[in-house]
Amino acid sequence: MVNRMNYSVMDKTQLRTAWKQEEERAQIRGWDFSHIRGRYDEEKDLPWDYEKIIRQYLSDDMNILDYDTGGGEFLLSLKHPFHKTAATEGYLPNVELCRETLLPLGIDFKACDNPASIPFETERFDMIINRHGNFDARELHRLLKKGGIFVTEQVGEDNDRDLVEMVLPGTEKPFPHLNVREQKKVFEDAGFCIIRKEEVYRPVRFYDVGAFVWFAHIIEWEFPGFSVDRCFEQLLKMQNMIENMGKIEGTIHRYLIVAKK
Repeated sequence: MVNRMNYSVMDKTQLRTAWKQEEERAQIRGWDFSHIRGRYDEEKDLPWDYEKIIRQYLSDDMNILDYDTGGGEFLLSLKHPFHKTAATEGYLPNVELCRETLLPLGIDFKACDNPASIPFETERFDMIINRHGNFDARELHRLLKKGGIFVTEQVGEDNDRDLVEMVLPGTEKPFPHLNVREQKKVFEDAGFCIIRKEEVYRPVRFYDVGAFVWFAHIIEWEFPGFSVDRCFEQLLKMQNMIENMGKIEGTIHRYLIVAKK
């Protein structure tokens, strides 16, 4: 296997230019990763299916809330009756997108960036769903009817940590305590009964460094202060991994909780 790190000045200039172009493209509306589709892989081998779990409990007569809906893409895929559907979102570009796409359908959409103060009445919902968003267990308990279900798939505290260490060594975890053991207790303390809990670590793979650059800018809370210029030497090491092994590999951390009031 060739170990190639002696890049010429021209090599480095070309790589920097290409990566900075990816840096400039790193904008997102909704939660659309199509720009790097085929250039990276993750979440293809989770031991659960978030949508199937939701459908296991969901019926057409239920009032549901998707808290932190992103652009509403997943919520719309459920095809739940619109007059029984509500959603929130706090990220401003996505708030505008949701106002454009969800409100005209009759979905009760509200902007909200505070999970401890969600602008809906007490015991409004039969089910609340949340994928990779923030939440407050006591506020969820308030919003759910007795017997109501909360389903969440979450990004754990150790997500992408090996990738972060490659480019920004020593960076602190942005969300410590996000693991199934600690969160199970949080929900139980809020009055919930845990129906199901799982936790996994799985690979994430990038097949070109530009895809990683785009990704690291989008997931800015995990890669604070990341830039091509700041991390250029580390990115060259990643380029060497690509040339030698065909990929850069890290680790995602996911957990699932289904809780009942």
